Amino acid sequence: MSRKFQVKSVPSTWLEHNGRRLDCGPYMSGALEARELLSKLKTDKLIALTAGHKGGIYNGSPFIRNYVDQAENGVRFLTTSTMGEADMANLPLLSKKDARSTRLSFLEVREAMTLISCSGNIGKMVYAREEMEGTWSNQDILKVVADTKKVTSGYLYAYLSSRFGIPLVTSGTYGAVIQHIEPSHISDLPVPRLGRVEEQIHKLICHSSRLRTNASQELVVASRRYLSAAGINDISPAYWHKNSRRIGFTSSVSGRSLRAMNYLPINRDLESLIKSGSLIWKPLKDICEEGTLRSGPRFKRIDAEPEYGVELIGQQECFNLRPSGRWIAKKYLTDSQLLFPPDGAVMIAAQGCAGEYDLFGRAQFITGKKLSYAYSQHFLRVIAREKEIPRGALFAYLNSQIAYRIRKGYQIGSMQQDFHPDMIKQMPVPIIDRNEAELIDAAVRAAFQKFDDALDAEDQAIALVEGAIEAGGM
Repeated sequence: MSRKFQVKSVPSTWLEHNGRRLDCGPYMSGALEARELLSKLKTDKLIALTAGHKGGIYNGSPFIRNYVDQAENGVRFLTTSTMGEADMANLPLLSKKDARSTRLSFLEVREAMTLISCSGNIGKMVYAREEMEGTWSNQDILKVVADTKKVTSGYLYAYLSSRFGIPLVTSGTYGAVIQHIEPSHISDLPVPRLGRVEEQIHKLICHSSRLRTNASQELVVASRRYLSAAGINDISPAYWHKNSRRIGFTSSVSGRSLRAMNYLPINRDLESLIKSGSLIWKPLKDICEEGTLRSGPRFKRIDAEPEYGVELIGQQECFNLRPSGRWIAKKYLTDSQLLFPPDGAVMIAAQGCAGEYDLFGRAQFITGKKLSYAYSQHFLRVIAREKEIPRGALFAYLNSQIAYRIRKGYQIGSMQQDFHPDMIKQMPVPIIDRNEAELIDAAVRAAFQKFDDALDAEDQAIALVEGAIEAGGM
């Protein structure tokens, strides 16, 4: 968002069309310009192009959330903060019995729905892809279900995500502290009919969706492949919960820590499994570059326009399909690999709450489009020495469930967690055959290239929408 002082001349007709409102919000958002332009095109009301529960535009009501640990007893549960994430494997599990009850069954997500955040940060949008099929959403996610006999779902999503659709969606926002929109606020939203280009746009959005699903699946395979090459099988979250023995255990302690979490029997067992199951293993510090395995530097954050700045990404944004951070002045930043990580660096969320489904401990691979960002100090920087291990292969291991559980056992702190600086350095890493490691590295990089290609396809689809509208439609 621009922080420049903004001035706009408003035609008197806009006042008449907007109930003679004199507050600046509706006139600065772009919604009125969009409506004026769309009034010159052939349009249909959104509600006329949707079908399904409550006409195809709906959210839900608040309900008690009963969570479970076992996958067979639950369904994955989406919130507005997780709907934009690339990895759907880390979602909490809502009780399957509750989810499939009559009162909540309509909250199930189906492929090709347009999901819109309708409370808090209004207007975030996601096209539901195959891997999201069968998840349940909370009441703050509004669903738009295209009537495929009248409009393609990909075109409808691309239009709503465009610079014409977003202002119209958010223009009905109400509320003081927490903002909201309701289905009724967007049901009459005008949707331009653009003829044959709609099918082209739909195909691009579907292609983007498939790329993302394939990329997620390939990363799971890469992690399993790395562990298999080391003679180890990955574990499931359910296995960890069942065998964690968190309530009541005895252990000898060292002078490094008196915290029970650091001595959990299950984590000790997993470390022993890595060391005994693999032919060769090394501590994490022995395969990383000097000066890494630490958080980033602290620095002044001076807001700047994009042409003078760099986008700063924090833990919440890092794991999203389309990271969107704060633009800060690049002039005041040091050219450090801790601030601007090199290709293949692994960033691990290292500060914050350490609940079962919080971001703490999750790993992200930095390559492609992710190299254009600066990263906040709240990540553990893991930068492998390429002579020791290909960086993509190291990510495949660190992204496995077994590695995730081991490093979460190194957490220290009270409310805000961090990694114990000595323990994380000693984390065991199995070393596999170099040729196999390079193949896994290539597979990881190919998967992240698909994420980038998916963004390009989605951007192209939205650009086609905007170009066709500006050109006068059909």
